[in-house]
Amino acid sequence: MSVATTDRLLLRDWTDAQDDLARIYDIYSRHEVMRWLGGGAGRLTEPGQAAERLASWRERYARYASRYGIWAIEVRATGAVAGSVLLKPLPGADGRTPTSDIEVGWHLHPDSWGHGYATEAARAVLAREFTTDTRQVYAVVTPGNERSMAVCRRLGMAHLGRRTDWYGGTEVETFVLTAPASR
Repeated sequence: MSVATTDRLLLRDWTDAQDDLARIYDIYSRHEVMRWLGGGAGRLTEPGQAAERLASWRERYARYASRYGIWAIEVRATGAVAGSVLLKPLPGADGRTPTSDIEVGWHLHPDSWGHGYATEAARAVLAREFTTDTRQVYAVVTPGNERSMAVCRRLGMAHLGRRTDWYGGTEVETFVLTAPASR
């Protein structure tokens, strides 16, 4: 299912197709990607784990009826999947229980870095979310991840500094974007 399209991208559900599972493995097994996601915890080490990861995403976000989730970023011109974009409730101090704070994020394969895909995909899911009653969305970034902080700035997000409100108290660089004023 497609959740959004842009001039260059199709944001869609990840599927059980072999190409999607291979790409999930290729992204989430890489040190250069996973070092910024929980310090590497959850790094895939075997191709079969991609199907398990996809199943866990589906289970986690099923109750949100496609409002929240982790979606594939497909480049429309080539059909290649650049990575993932996510929109979800931030987990609280226990690291699991969803809060009312919403997070936008992205995980791209290194072969897709530097093309503006993360910014474009995030803009699309943010625009979609701001049609609801959501007034602000956060991005949380592992300190030192300059590429992701640059995406936050391109999105017009305000830097709030380092906070420990979510993910079990992990210190993260925190950015926020407020919904545009209603007309």
